[in-house]
Amino acid sequence: MAKRQVFYSFHFDNDVMRTQQVRNIGVIEGNRPVSANEWETARKTPGGIEKWIDENMKYKSCIIVLVGTDTASRPWVKYEIRKAWEDDKGVFGIHIHNLKDPRYSSVPPLYGKCRQGQNPFDQFTFKNGKSLSSKVKCYSPNSSDAYNDIANNIEQWIEEAIQIRNNA
Repeated sequence: MAKRQVFYSFHFDNDVMRTQQVRNIGVIEGNRPVSANEWETARKTPGGIEKWIDENMKYKSCIIVLVGTDTASRPWVKYEIRKAWEDDKGVFGIHIHNLKDPRYSSVPPLYGKCRQGQNPFDQFTFKNGKSLSSKVKCYSPNSSDAYNDIANNIEQWIEEAIQIRNNA
């Protein structure tokens, strides 16, 4: 099977190191990492961030929200979730708090890990009153081996998210 094209949504400042671990798994084709300069240029241009997101999501079949401690509160993550769902793309989340961030590996009490973030899909509601989280899954990988749990399941999670969206 050909590798799926996916878009990663995450809180850059807090979770870029954890996100890189997921991108490096290599079983899927993700959007290329954005440089700080590219993001700053987009941010300074009126409508630039929306244009960047829209352009980078265009040919993707699924978005993966990598959920850290503060991801659910980030406005661009919310924009990406809404856009993906409205564009009929598969959507799901992965809690990444148990992936170690080397920048904080010696900081107690979590030693490189962080608190589990809120499910970002709880914030979106359908017209029938049900939350998006009633359809969209947010996985919590095994705390003792989160990386391998993600690596062993991410392809299946992508296919399931696309199937869920196709049947919605």
